[in-house]
Amino acid sequence: MSLNKHEMAALVARDIEAGSFVNLGIGQPTLVADHLPADAGIVLHTENGMLNMGPAATGDQIDPDLINAGKVPVTELPGSAYFHHADSFAMMRGGHLDVCVLGAFQVSARGDLANWHTGEPDAIPAVGGAMDLAVGAKSVYVMMTLFTKVGTPKLVPDCTYPLTGLGCVNRIYTDLATFVITAGGVVVRETFGISFDELSARLAVPLREAE
Repeated sequence: MSLNKHEMAALVARDIEAGSFVNLGIGQPTLVADHLPADAGIVLHTENGMLNMGPAATGDQIDPDLINAGKVPVTELPGSAYFHHADSFAMMRGGHLDVCVLGAFQVSARGDLANWHTGEPDAIPAVGGAMDLAVGAKSVYVMMTLFTKVGTPKLVPDCTYPLTGLGCVNRIYTDLATFVITAGGVVVRETFGISFDELSARLAVPLREAE
């Protein structure tokens, strides 16, 4: 059975090493914050200027002035810090983040990322800090559904949408499988509700099974 977005977020959280500094992109990646072990020492960074962000805020926890980059109310953990937007981007560009988790419209077999614009005339582009994160973070994880609503693959031989970054994606977490981008090609680490052969038949990207 395919995964829902919370199960996908839990998989991403499982693979983030203890003590990492991590940025979670707008949208589904923000759910990863709700699945991180409290004792892992993982420090979440938001591009709007906060370190040590906690899980999403609910009920009486909600402070309208305390939000992440996607304007979702969040909590703060002990030792959290706030800083100027420019300082936040300096952290992103300076190689200080261990991992960023981003959504995507497309990822190529080489790890190219397209996540800010579909290229359609009526589409609203949204660059945000994605380009800075794609080249500044030490590892880039993508969290997305593997197919669009009309069944078009998002893991493709070559991106057809405007690029965010070249060869920057290391891992892809989807509702049907998780993938690792390697120098030798795309490796399928695990599948959910679909076999490796079925997955290969639906994608134009050559796949290898994990050893």
